[in-house]
Amino acid sequence: MGVDGEAGLRMQLVSGTGEFDREGLERFARATRMTECGLSYAVIAIVGPQSSGKSTLLNHLFHTSFDEMDALKGSRERGEDDTTFEKQSSLFALAVADVIIVNMWCHDIGREQASNKPLLKTVFQVMMRLFTPRKATLLFVIRDKTKTPMETLEPILREDIEKIWQSVPKPQKHQSTPFADFFNVEVTALPNFEEREEEFKTQVARLRDRFQDSVAEGQLAGDRRGVVPASGFPLSVAEMWRIIRENKDLDLPAHKVMVATVRCEQIATEKLAQLQDSEEWEALQTAVDAGSEAEHFGARANQLAAEALATYDAEAAYFEEGVRDSKRQFLLKGMSALIRPLHTAVVAAAAARCVDAFKTDLDDATGGKDGSAVSFAASAAACLQAAALSFESDAEDADVSLFGWSVEEVRAKLLADMESHVASLRSQKLKQIATDAEKSLSDAISEPIAALLEAVTDNTWRDIRAVFFHEVDGACSEVEQAVAGFDMGGEEQARMKAAVEAAGRRVVEERVRRESGHALSLMKDRFFAVFSQDDQGLPRKWTDGDDIKAIAFDARRAALRLLAVVAAMRLDTVDDSIEPTLLSLLGEGASGEGSNSSRTQDGEWGEGEREAEGEGDGEGEGGGAGSEGSKRVQRTFTSAGLLAASKWDKVAPECTFLSPGQCRALWGKFKAETQYVVAQAMQTQEASRRNNAWLPPPWAIAAMVVLGWNEFMALLRNPFLLLFGVAVFFIGREVLAQLDLGGIFDHGLVPGVITLAARAGPVIIAVLRRLGEQAEAALTAHNPPVPGPLRANWRSNEGDEDADGGDVAMRDMSAGSDGSLRQRGGGRRAEDR
Repeated sequence: MGVDGEAGLRMQLVSGTGEFDREGLERFARATRMTECGLSYAVIAIVGPQSSGKSTLLNHLFHTSFDEMDALKGSRERGEDDTTFEKQSSLFALAVADVIIVNMWCHDIGREQASNKPLLKTVFQVMMRLFTPRKATLLFVIRDKTKTPMETLEPILREDIEKIWQSVPKPQKHQSTPFADFFNVEVTALPNFEEREEEFKTQVARLRDRFQDSVAEGQLAGDRRGVVPASGFPLSVAEMWRIIRENKDLDLPAHKVMVATVRCEQIATEKLAQLQDSEEWEALQTAVDAGSEAEHFGARANQLAAEALATYDAEAAYFEEGVRDSKRQFLLKGMSALIRPLHTAVVAAAAARCVDAFKTDLDDATGGKDGSAVSFAASAAACLQAAALSFESDAEDADVSLFGWSVEEVRAKLLADMESHVASLRSQKLKQIATDAEKSLSDAISEPIAALLEAVTDNTWRDIRAVFFHEVDGACSEVEQAVAGFDMGGEEQARMKAAVEAAGRRVVEERVRRESGHALSLMKDRFFAVFSQDDQGLPRKWTDGDDIKAIAFDARRAALRLLAVVAAMRLDTVDDSIEPTLLSLLGEGASGEGSNSSRTQDGEWGEGEREAEGEGDGEGEGGGAGSEGSKRVQRTFTSAGLLAASKWDKVAPECTFLSPGQCRALWGKFKAETQYVVAQAMQTQEASRRNNAWLPPPWAIAAMVVLGWNEFMALLRNPFLLLFGVAVFFIGREVLAQLDLGGIFDHGLVPGVITLAARAGPVIIAVLRRLGEQAEAALTAHNPPVPGPLRANWRSNEGDEDADGGDVAMRDMSAGSDGSLRQRGGGRRAEDR
């Protein structure tokens, strides 16, 4: 290492064992203030054969203090073991220095070894492979110049250098690059130092002048490239030495294959590690691991892999071709193992995005999760195609062309997932359509069927069937329209319609089954509704004109018809014998009522007909003779046989809710629980008949007229007595109207008498008081008081008003005295009816 002025500071940068003294170089840089130079510094190296005067030249040229060889002691050439170190140090000098002084003897020009031709060849080759090409100056110093002129020596030397350059293998981009693009060649000569010392020093001084401002343009190092700032020089040269020191190619030239194997593998491993450590790879890996969309993954990963391969090819270009290609495949496999998981994750994420987008698009296209599709099949096909195209685009974007990985497995799974979702969504929507249709059908038939079951008629089940099948046809039409876009086959559509109809049947069945569960209560309600109310829905008074037995018969027949309706479901059965069979029970009821009625019913009453009255209770069972009697007996036997059966004729067991035996048992309970109602109605009618019989018989009235004629004529001849009688008549009539004798005696004679005694006095007093008030008002209206002078006007007006009011009152009273009585009498007669 050189000195700073005359301080004689020097250091050994590389030890004899090849160890680099980085700390010493840093101390040297600080001592010489080199770190403050920036780019204004130059590095000069000298190479040449041993004992060629390199130290002598440097000591005189730059005032260094390198040890010089003692001419009296001589020197000895290094052995073959030191060849590697010599090549490494030469390569290091060429790589670091801006100006390389090549010291050579004049008589060695043209010699293979002495002129450093093999060394330069190796240095050129390795330097281009390991370092970025840089412009340096080769200053050839010819020592011990002979009489041969420089014009002869310099062309020979330049020709040798050019040959060396041409023989060195170069990267593709530098195949035709001339030597001058990398090196400047300068040649100078010096005389022998021992023989012509003064002339030697003079020539050295001239050469020193050429190194002044050597980094300036046009000087020795004016066109250098890739200069490292002085502050980073120690680190830079230390790394350069490390790279050169670790390069074993120069150590074992005879073992090219082995060296190529080791070195190419090292290069491949280094490139793989560099790829993993690169910022671009970390960014790519972070994006994939985070689950975010890695845009242009394929291009970015392919670029990283291609760059790694390119640098490998560049650095391994000079090694054995077979080994180089083998390790290139090793590098490819390593990068494939590194990139493939990310590629798989990216493709899987793309497939997941496509599935999510497909589901969203399909839901939107088919009307949302609760909507229906106009054309589900077409929408699903369009969404499938769009999702497949989107995946192909994403897969193409993620494709690493260098490896050509297949995504067929992911594509197949994606299609399977989407088709599975289509099938699931289709099933869901069809189920929703069926559910909506079933609910609509249920809502449509529930109320009408409930109303029909509540108002039982002769044709209840016919009406139920009409309503049911009408609504089923409407629901099936809605289903057919709703599934028009689902590409359904005829069988599938038929099954769906059948399911809707079955749901409607379940609604009817549940409703009828529920009604049959409390059939007895419904029968009693139906009986009371018919028995206790007339055709206008008004409560019956059970007057003498009401035929209680006929009404009870109609009410029981209505109850039996209701029982026949809820006993079984007959949506498909048109002709059955349930109602006629149950109505035959009315014949049994007639014989049970023989003590209270002379009316009988035979088996034909099951069809809703009543026979004429008989003369005895026995005729209901066995009355009549001949063929008519046989006919009635036969029919009764047939009905009894049907009621004893375990099931109804022409009715499926699953449609039966109440068996014949259960119906017969319900009929027995029904009769027992409603018998008292009929008996009470009869008692009420009898009481009403007795209460309404207060007038004497017609013959008594005729006798009274004949026998009382004289008294009647005397009454007519006496006006005062007549007036008194008229007054008593109208007052008595009003009192009787207020007392409502008919209503009082409806509950019996004794309660009526008690009620009459309690109400008679207050009613008479109220009637007399009202008559007195009406008379006083009438007198006041016709005889107004004479007003005083101050009150004339006011009293006159008041009198007029009172007079008008009095007239009105009198007219009202008159009308009330006659019309109200007549009205009340009419009301009484209406109640009697």
